[in-house]
Amino acid sequence: MTSHTRIKIPEGFWSGLRQLGIAPHDVIRKAQLPLTIISEPAVNTAQYFAIWQSYSDLIGDTAKGIIQLATSFETSKYPPPILATYHARNYRDALYRMARYKQLCPPESLHITEEDGHCTIELKWLRPEQSGPPMLVGITLAFLLELGRRGTGQPLKARAVEFSHPMGDSETLEAYFGCQIQNNAACNRLTLERSELDLPFVSYNAELLEILTPVLDQSCDELHDSFSVTRKVKWIMKRSLTGGRPSIHSVAGELGISDRTLQRRLIAEGTSFKQLLIQARHEQAREYLANPTLDIKEIAFLIGYEDESSFYRAFRHWEGDTPSQWRIQHLDIRAKERFLKRDK
Repeated sequence: MTSHTRIKIPEGFWSGLRQLGIAPHDVIRKAQLPLTIISEPAVNTAQYFAIWQSYSDLIGDTAKGIIQLATSFETSKYPPPILATYHARNYRDALYRMARYKQLCPPESLHITEEDGHCTIELKWLRPEQSGPPMLVGITLAFLLELGRRGTGQPLKARAVEFSHPMGDSETLEAYFGCQIQNNAACNRLTLERSELDLPFVSYNAELLEILTPVLDQSCDELHDSFSVTRKVKWIMKRSLTGGRPSIHSVAGELGISDRTLQRRLIAEGTSFKQLLIQARHEQAREYLANPTLDIKEIAFLIGYEDESSFYRAFRHWEGDTPSQWRIQHLDIRAKERFLKRDK
């Protein structure tokens, strides 16, 4: 995602704010943006985040803001990609459609994993160094559960909810999600009962899906094709590093091509699978080390190293320093920058 990315804000968002007694103009003024932005078809990433932060500031409590907007958003005001998920065959179909169509609605992406008796949906940012405000994180995960509740017509509960930042009144959120909330976690993730993914949607509409799906799929395919193979591979690697190293076979399979074709395309772009894996680990290591809540051993696991010593050797090769010393220096720099800004 580049700085030129344009993000569509659905009319339902502004309608939902009005139902909560919040005037869209007040949100825009609070965000220090031009009032004309309400009528614009799309905004850039900085404006998008500013609008969500403004809503959070006006509502006061993050937990309250998450639940009120998630439940007040009218289904009829869903944009086409979301409308398609609401009319899916079942909850699983809806979630996987949502993950696919999220490509059309940056800057976030969803990574779904099913194993044993549970299903986890992790929210990730297309640019890890540019994460969105907590309110946007909370709304995204709440909406995934709300989608299941509205689609199935049943009062579904989450199995677990993890947030990387505090989200206000935890009791309020726990009452909504139906489970314990973990703040200051390593990721933003919603965990569901896997068996509930088979529940049919009472809102299933085959005719509407027949109209919407080809158009949306074509848009996703065009967007996907616009990315270089290098960029696609690195993105897949970063979301697949935890606890191990992705193989060229698994990455090629996700791209829908053979191992040999993937190797040939990477060579044509002047790189290799091994080089990209090193780059992905290096970039993720720097990102995780910038988060003081993660210990070194956990970071080693998150980027696919079996033991801490292997990670130390690799990081020293990349940066010429140990992860611990790099973190201290990096956090010191950030602290100094905050001090200088405050001093001005």
